[in-house]
Amino acid sequence: MTNDNDVTEAVADSTTDKDKKTELNNKKNSSEPTENIRVTLPYKPKGEMFAVAETFQGGSRLQLICEDGKRRMGRIPGKLRRRMWVRENDLLIVVPWSFQDSKADVKFRYTPTQTSNLKRNGKIPEILDIY
Repeated sequence: MTNDNDVTEAVADSTTDKDKKTELNNKKNSSEPTENIRVTLPYKPKGEMFAVAETFQGGSRLQLICEDGKRRMGRIPGKLRRRMWVRENDLLIVVPWSFQDSKADVKFRYTPTQTSNLKRNGKIPEILDIY
């Protein structure tokens, strides 16, 4: 009789394993969009802020509209110059220079998908709300 009990327990365990596998497959194959898209946000204690690329001046320099309402001359540092391709109306993270407030360095560029997610979540300030 102990053999029959072992067999029934094994059968019960195998059915639960199958149920778990189908649940996992359903979660993987579901067409629901996930909202867990992680993006970097400006780190305010270091002075980082959102900005929008307005026009290009040439030589990796561009005109920015920052979230504090000021227009600044932005610069893409040499380390990021070939890696970061910025277009007009791109959302950026910039750091204003401490000794010359009219200029800033570009730290990060958001993709259009990331920008739309930030807008939907209300992270972009009203002054930069051009999307």
